[in-house]
Amino acid sequence: MGFLIVLIILLAAFILIRCIRIVQQARAYVIERLGAYKTTWNVGLHFKMPFIERVAKVVSLKEQVADFPPQPVITKDNVTMQIDTVVYFQITDPKMFTYGIEQPMVAIENLAATTLRNIIGDLELDQCLTSRDIINTKMRSILDEATDPWGIKVNRVELKNILPPKEIQNAMEKQMKAERERREAILRAEGEKRAAILEAEGEKESAILRADAKKQQQILEAEGQAEAILKVQTATAEGIRLINESCPTDAVIRIKALEAFTSAANGRATKIIIPSEIQGLAGLAAGIVEAVKTPEEKAE
Repeated sequence: MGFLIVLIILLAAFILIRCIRIVQQARAYVIERLGAYKTTWNVGLHFKMPFIERVAKVVSLKEQVADFPPQPVITKDNVTMQIDTVVYFQITDPKMFTYGIEQPMVAIENLAATTLRNIIGDLELDQCLTSRDIINTKMRSILDEATDPWGIKVNRVELKNILPPKEIQNAMEKQMKAERERREAILRAEGEKRAAILEAEGEKESAILRADAKKQQQILEAEGQAEAILKVQTATAEGIRLINESCPTDAVIRIKALEAFTSAANGRATKIIIPSEIQGLAGLAAGIVEAVKTPEEKAE
């Protein structure tokens, strides 16, 4: 009898312990009482009535990622492509998520596939390849509105891969190669043009500098010659002024004339006209030289 009482006590303690639940962060427990929805437990310590209440579903409130397999879609210009999508969603209402729809992930996958087909069907191949942001935005808006009654909020939708047919990929690669070659030719031609322009500008500037240097040289030479002439004329004028100030006699003037005559005689002139004054002065000078000679010099 005592053993049975102990067993009952242990069983009751075990049941009570099992009825105590601790809800972790970013989780929610959906509680049912006698098969009907009772409440939603959030973070903290909770106690449920044994045999009457039960945890119907444990819901994660974190943002979740659903990566769906590629789906065949047809563009407006009748090109069949394989596109796979990634959906980022978060459960905002555990009750609606639990009772709103059966297999919500399957529902989201099918909804994403049909929505993608509808959007791609209105676009051509080139638009599909260049308008990912537009497609993502449209899909997110449609999916978020459709999943709102299920307690799900779609935060973001991304097109993971867009795979055109193999022949379309080959044609695109050839087109891209031709475009690269065209750009390369344009860049090469622009570079050669720029180099020719720079070379011509360099030759032009070099010619201008040479002409300017020659001009400066001629100016400096002319200035030097003018300055030399000016100095000679100034010296001549100064000599004349000094001679005038010293009041030279006729004899001095005649000697200077004789010196000038001597300088003229050293030139290349074939005919020299000698003034009478210089002739007399020359005779006088010869007489003086003869008078000052020694007897030995005269005998010679």
